[in-house]
Amino acid sequence: MKRNKKVVCADGFSMSVQAHDGAYCTPREADAERYTEVEIGYPSEREELIMDWIEVPDGNPTESVYPYTPVDVVTTVIVKHGGMAEGEVPRGVIPVPEVY
Repeated sequence: MKRNKKVVCADGFSMSVQAHDGAYCTPREADAERYTEVEIGYPSEREELIMDWIEVPDGNPTESVYPYTPVDVVTTVIVKHGGMAEGEVPRGVIPVPEVY
């Protein structure tokens, strides 16, 4: 199964964004045409926009998984952090380029 490269934003914020048959995503299959929910993992810092999806609410936000996070929320996080400078996102998440 393909793993996406970690997303690194223009301001240095980073996170894993995955969608495949072993991830917490919708649809839960490899190579879907478009995903509506994806799995975020291990953000570099606490990000309030994704806290509603943290798997273990009492856990450390930077050592947690965020299952079934809506793709529009992921896109908003990327925009908030200045755009995506490197990495990969699943189909459905808009890979907003770094803002200059």
